[in-house]
Amino acid sequence: MINYIQKHTNLPEKGIINTIALLKEDCTVPFISRYRKERTGNLDEVQIGQIVAYKTQFEALEKRKKAILKALKEQEVLTLELREKISITSDLTTLEDIYLPYKKSKKTKADAARAKGLEPLAKIIMAQNVTDVEFTASKYVSADIEDEEAALEGARYIIAEWVNERSDIRNQIRYQLEKFAQITTKVIGTKKEEEKAQKFRDYFDWSESLVRCPSHRLLAILRAENEGYIRVKIEIDAERALSKIENRIIKSNNACSTQISIAIKDAYKRLLYPSLSNERLKLAKEKADDAAITVFSKNLKQLLLGSPVGEKRILAIDPGFRTGCKVVCLSAQGDLEHNETIYPHAPQNDSSGAIKKISSLADAYKIEAIAIGNGTASRETEQLIKRIHFKNDIEVFVVSEAGASIYSASKIAREEFPNYDVTVRGAVSIGRRLADPLAELVKIDAKSIGVGQYQHDVDQTKLQNSLDTVVESCVNFVGVNINTASTSLLSYVSGIGPKLAENIVTYRNENGPFKSRVAIKKVPRLGGKAFEQGAAFLRIKKAKNPLDDSAIHPESYAIVEKMAKDKGVKIEKLIGDKKELDAIDLHKYTSDNVGLLTLKDIVKELEKPGLDIREKAKVFTFNQNIKSITDLREGQLLPGIVNNITNFGCFVDIGIKESGLIHVSNLADTFVKDVNEHVSLQQQIIVKVLEVDVPRKRIQLALHK
Repeated sequence: MINYIQKHTNLPEKGIINTIALLKEDCTVPFISRYRKERTGNLDEVQIGQIVAYKTQFEALEKRKKAILKALKEQEVLTLELREKISITSDLTTLEDIYLPYKKSKKTKADAARAKGLEPLAKIIMAQNVTDVEFTASKYVSADIEDEEAALEGARYIIAEWVNERSDIRNQIRYQLEKFAQITTKVIGTKKEEEKAQKFRDYFDWSESLVRCPSHRLLAILRAENEGYIRVKIEIDAERALSKIENRIIKSNNACSTQISIAIKDAYKRLLYPSLSNERLKLAKEKADDAAITVFSKNLKQLLLGSPVGEKRILAIDPGFRTGCKVVCLSAQGDLEHNETIYPHAPQNDSSGAIKKISSLADAYKIEAIAIGNGTASRETEQLIKRIHFKNDIEVFVVSEAGASIYSASKIAREEFPNYDVTVRGAVSIGRRLADPLAELVKIDAKSIGVGQYQHDVDQTKLQNSLDTVVESCVNFVGVNINTASTSLLSYVSGIGPKLAENIVTYRNENGPFKSRVAIKKVPRLGGKAFEQGAAFLRIKKAKNPLDDSAIHPESYAIVEKMAKDKGVKIEKLIGDKKELDAIDLHKYTSDNVGLLTLKDIVKELEKPGLDIREKAKVFTFNQNIKSITDLREGQLLPGIVNNITNFGCFVDIGIKESGLIHVSNLADTFVKDVNEHVSLQQQIIVKVLEVDVPRKRIQLALHK
């Protein structure tokens, strides 16, 4: 396993060995990367994640080997040579090639020919020494084999199977497919005019190199095929492929070579090409999946680590026309204090009543910030709010509603607000997103948040695992206030999980807020291992011990106490005193278990303990003159917010229903390898309008330098 992981990652052997040991001790990736740096050699979360991935891959390979060895043993064909061949194999494709001759799910044409006694004839032909093949074949004519041609046909089926089972030939075809395969599409005639098919019309007659086909395009093509609008083919030069096979097998120029050539063509058309072209397309799909999942994961991370306004009293509005705007008032802790509906827009048009109501609510609940959902009637509602003269300065934010409707109808929302309908829950979610995007978005299935490409077309298990890893990483990176966190948020804390999260909330409701980290141990079923893994990621605000509101692990409290004692001050005096902290000789505090890496982290945390590492949310204003796509003109410069990132560019909210696209070619003057190097999700930018296609509702933009 160690060699396998090192071969794929190039990470230090010691770091791999110790990381695997920690994983076997039920340690989590966030805990290992943050609090076991000495043991891993300072491997980061990504590197530890690689070790986890290749460890899993190796274990799957070993499991498959055992299953194959068992099957071969049951067939009584397992030789020492075969066992050795399997044991040294280090990839799944080679392993399956070795097993292929013994893997018969149904009776083949070659099996039928063998049953008729034609294998000796096939061997004679493959030896290529016979000149009169017809005469040789006549010896095999019987009641089951009517003539020489039937005998030769059966022999060719056996030869075709031998050709198919040769790993060198399979690898040669794989090479051809990898380097030269073309992906070709054709529209299904009867579907060409269907309205739903038009979004795929670019692929009605398409051909390009498979290896150069971008991940987003391949996924779009495969979606079009799955929905029944096009047919997809993978093509290579068949003559070239056949020539390569013949060069490996045919060593004569006689009647035998003619029979072998026919068998090779049959093997290629019936066995090799269908199997290996599907394999190549599957590999291309997996690669495209990985690219799409990477984009989704990066987007999700940026969204989860989005800027919070923090603990402020918020008035949130879920805008609407006919059904009105749902208004809620939230406490600084996010508790619902009031809700009602206003009707400032058509058809009621009660803007004056709405203004009075919002103004009085702002005074009554001492509102500090207003959150407006970015859906239907968002711009009109924002303009209404900006007409109000509040007594105090109140910042107004437009907040993404993506996934809010999913949350409002979810089990989590029903449990949080059993006495309120989905509209109230949705408005609460909008307000809470402004206060803390991470705390609120973890309640929603990440696939529903709407930041990514083709999330429903990729491997769902792989996607879910990747997104769970991102959420876990973000939650533990930021830290969690244990006295205000929801069950959903707590469940992602290192070592906690859903059940313990429920137990924490139940204990908190029954016994009041936690006063210290030590008190966490009183939670039912929260044992020593869970405390070790999770305690440092759980924060206690205004705790008696100030270290309880920091990222310093309780196992290191004694070190901080010794530092303070050596300085002759209390811990409270040491915290935030950069001059005193910089003067500490860290070498004095090293031990067998604690090295300079951990000590530097401790000092860094003491400078600003419990500080939220996220930037504070900033107010943003769209161009008020742009109300619909018809207001856009080429050459306009507009403010916008990046609301999605893909491999082919990024989408930008410019304050209207349709988002504009900045294609990669319009992000910079040079080649763009990674869109994330130029823009980030929720970034406020200036864009230039390049092209407006009103009928197709498409807007082409460029990033204004």
